[in-house]
Amino acid sequence: MFLSENQKNMLETPCVVIDREQTVKNIKEEQEAVGKNGTALRPHIKTHKMPYFAKLQLEAGAGGITSCKVSEALIMADGGCDDIFIAYPLIGRFRFEKAAVLQKKVKRLILAVDSLEGAEMLNSFAQEKDIIFEVRLEVDTGAKRTGIAIEKSVELGKKIDAMSNLNLTGIYTFKSLSMKDGTPTTDNDAAAKEEAELMHNTAVAMREAGLNIVDISAGSTPTGRQVAESGLVTEVRQGTYIFKDYMLTKENCGKLEDIAVRIFATVVSTPCEEYAVIDGGTKTFPMDILLDTAPAYYPGYAIPLNGDGSINDNLQLRRMNEEHGIITAKNGHTGLKVGEIVELLPIHVCTAVNMQNEVYIKDGEKLWKQKVDARGTLV
Repeated sequence: MFLSENQKNMLETPCVVIDREQTVKNIKEEQEAVGKNGTALRPHIKTHKMPYFAKLQLEAGAGGITSCKVSEALIMADGGCDDIFIAYPLIGRFRFEKAAVLQKKVKRLILAVDSLEGAEMLNSFAQEKDIIFEVRLEVDTGAKRTGIAIEKSVELGKKIDAMSNLNLTGIYTFKSLSMKDGTPTTDNDAAAKEEAELMHNTAVAMREAGLNIVDISAGSTPTGRQVAESGLVTEVRQGTYIFKDYMLTKENCGKLEDIAVRIFATVVSTPCEEYAVIDGGTKTFPMDILLDTAPAYYPGYAIPLNGDGSINDNLQLRRMNEEHGIITAKNGHTGLKVGEIVELLPIHVCTAVNMQNEVYIKDGEKLWKQKVDARGTLV
């Protein structure tokens, strides 16, 4: 049982509850799996967005943290994190200004570039402020979002290396469960092997061109352990591993018992036996996954559970309005009653946590609220 009845009665729903004990277990297991290969783990804090959990990761041996946005990184710095990589190209003077402030707060700040235009803008700002920014070049290895094409990495790397106020020290990528040509895959080992080799070969080519590439950063939760085992990179950047979620069970890197997060909602209406209405809708449950689509075929926007923690195969959350979640029953009878508290697994925990101002943390019989400090930090 995830929560005792007494703890359930303490909840203000809809809400997210995080099991601290399971979270610590997930942190330690990932750190040990990566560390035994001599690879650094620089966890991505986008999953939890709280210095509270970042500190647990650092205490377990993480080599700094990864962030996406500079405003998010500033909150982490104020919360005690002093080695931060912002794995997202910074574009815009308003971001550069924040990065300059951030650099004074931490021991090490690494920024990302993936274009000549972006690097020139960042370098011009750094010249004006008389500061040096350490940067990594993002390389596209198959995800087809940000990142320079591999065949152009040496040329761009040379141009960045020649800039007076940028110090190019590494390369990084995000690939996850995709292959170089952009096609998705369910073969974690194949995706990781290709990712590690692509990044290693890119680093070798850049070094042969005279570039001082020290760090090779890759890996996400579905591929991070295997990429680390390759011995071809210096760092991996898993994020979701800290809590795990239903998505990871479908991506071959998590089991139901590993998931440290639940969403709780209260039944507020039962107009008929075919469906029940809960007090959480699209402002509680993320909709950033596709239902009934290969390869995962998610049956709803969260997974209802039975009282013993097993999946309830009869109930589904497939329709929502802003504040209404409609739980339907495959057999035409939900069995839910007004006032009943429903326990659900998040499909994608990162977006679920980001929708909450506060979460509950459960530690044995203790239960307390924790602010999601970096929620809404989009800049």
